[in-house]
Amino acid sequence: MSIGEDEASTSEVEGFEGIFKRYYSYVVRQVMRIIPAQSVAEDIAQEIFIRLYHVDRSEIENIEAWLAKSATNGAYNYIRSEKRHRARIEKERQQAEKISQSAEIHWINQEEIESVRKALILLSERDRNLLLLKFEGFNYEELAQIIQVKKESVGTLLTRAKERFRSLYFQRKEEEQDCTVTSKERYKLT
Repeated sequence: MSIGEDEASTSEVEGFEGIFKRYYSYVVRQVMRIIPAQSVAEDIAQEIFIRLYHVDRSEIENIEAWLAKSATNGAYNYIRSEKRHRARIEKERQQAEKISQSAEIHWINQEEIESVRKALILLSERDRNLLLLKFEGFNYEELAQIIQVKKESVGTLLTRAKERFRSLYFQRKEEEQDCTVTSKERYKLT
């Protein structure tokens, strides 16, 4: 580097410092017209001056206008990025909530299936088969043939099987709740 280049570089830095000292508060005020947060405005102003430092200032006709335009654009860019950031956070929160809810629903469904199975096991084989076959879509005539009864009896048998199932199902549910309450009470005592 020659002495002439070194002097040009020094005067360039001194020129930038002068621009910075003269216009920094102006740029911050321009940003604060759009974003009323002092610290955010100062951060944006810093970014603008870093950009200005790396730009060939000889190509800029009106430095004040360039800084004002950059301040406005910087503020709007910040607002857009904040909106995207908030939208991304909200979307992630909703996804997490969905996953949490679906896991909870899955767990509840599994508990329900297990309760139904336990109640079905307690039914007589004929009642259990009758309910399962009806659930699978068999009509009364087919059910009568499978369990070897008259077609006219199927409705009555189904109704009684449903009543027994409901009774056993809700009885088991109550027992499970009583066990849960009892274990919670024991846990509180310890």
